[in-house]
Amino acid sequence: MGGFIGNRHETIGVKQTIRYEWMQNVANLLLAGLDAQTIRKELHDYLADRKGNGFEGERSERTRTFVVDNLMRTWVSPDPKLIPFRNASRIFLREHPSMHLAVHWGMISAAYPFWFNVARQAGRLLALQNQVTHAQIINRLKEQYGDRQTVNRSARYVIRSFVAWGVLNDSETKGCYENAASVSVSEPNLAILMLESALLAIPEAEGALGSLQNNPAFFPFQLPVLTGDYISQRSERLVSYSHGLNDELLILKV
Repeated sequence: MGGFIGNRHETIGVKQTIRYEWMQNVANLLLAGLDAQTIRKELHDYLADRKGNGFEGERSERTRTFVVDNLMRTWVSPDPKLIPFRNASRIFLREHPSMHLAVHWGMISAAYPFWFNVARQAGRLLALQNQVTHAQIINRLKEQYGDRQTVNRSARYVIRSFVAWGVLNDSETKGCYENAASVSVSEPNLAILMLESALLAIPEAEGALGSLQNNPAFFPFQLPVLTGDYISQRSERLVSYSHGLNDELLILKV
């Protein structure tokens, strides 16, 4: 996330572990009405002695800049196409501060589709087995992104972020993870934001509603079942169409 080069959906970008409390911090700075330049400086100061493993310690300016770029690109200075979604997420976060985990998950998934895809592969595996290994997730990601060292390294950062966020637990075996208790998303408007984040994370920006609501990338959450009509009525940016016999197609308005 040291800057977007090319298509957002092709960029891996995650260059350090992103801890949950750091996401909270940048969102709070944004909600306080600070400008981007001030927020960037505040984040540099905040992260000066905070490491990705949760311990205090000196962090080099280079690695700190990677994290600051990630946080800024998620909440403060996102891709222009994400600004309406970011604004809606910010309003929701202000009105429902207790539901921040799902809001942050949606924002970072939209800003960094690589995060979404790591979650999707982890969720797929966890639906089949009780534990998932780093190697299993990496092997599936390589089918999509190619066998690059960047994929391995960045996926490791994302997986460690999942643990830091409390959505995956370390098992007794190194490099092996277990599912944590899922979070119920009962607020319909939050569920709609999460579905929008999924559409923003996939290049085609559309998908069958049933598949989106059960997308394995949402493995830490339990989403309610909503109809396409209901979603279209409550969202300015999503529209649904009949799709096949029993499903609806959800599309992101351009």
